[in-house]
Amino acid sequence: MSEDIPEKPPAPELPKYLHEPLEKQFPERLEAVAAYAADLAEWKRQKRQEELERRRAKEEVDEDEFEELEERDISIDPEDYEDVSTSGAYITVKTTKETSEKSYRYYYWQWREGDSWKNEYIAPVNPQE
Repeated sequence: MSEDIPEKPPAPELPKYLHEPLEKQFPERLEAVAAYAADLAEWKRQKRQEELERRRAKEEVDEDEFEELEERDISIDPEDYEDVSTSGAYITVKTTKETSEKSYRYYYWQWREGDSWKNEYIAPVNPQE
């Protein structure tokens, strides 16, 4: 009779404080947890996407700045940059240093990779300074 029982599925890498309590649950409770986990994961994906769109709208350079970069022969196409993601990358201005006399501002590509933000230098905002 024990030959008909399938082998216990391998557990994913989970912290002990999650793994051990799950092992003690009835199938119906595990199904409820699985449904909740799927819904929670989708909600978190949507929340992260909304945050990305909000941040992009706030930080992305405008059309005038795109034109200025093109006039300076600086590409605004992420595919022209070796390390820049072509999915979701946008151009932003970062201030790296400020003194009482001067601000050091630069164009950067910015994009999300997993849970972190990546940046790639493009050019100074005001090259004459």
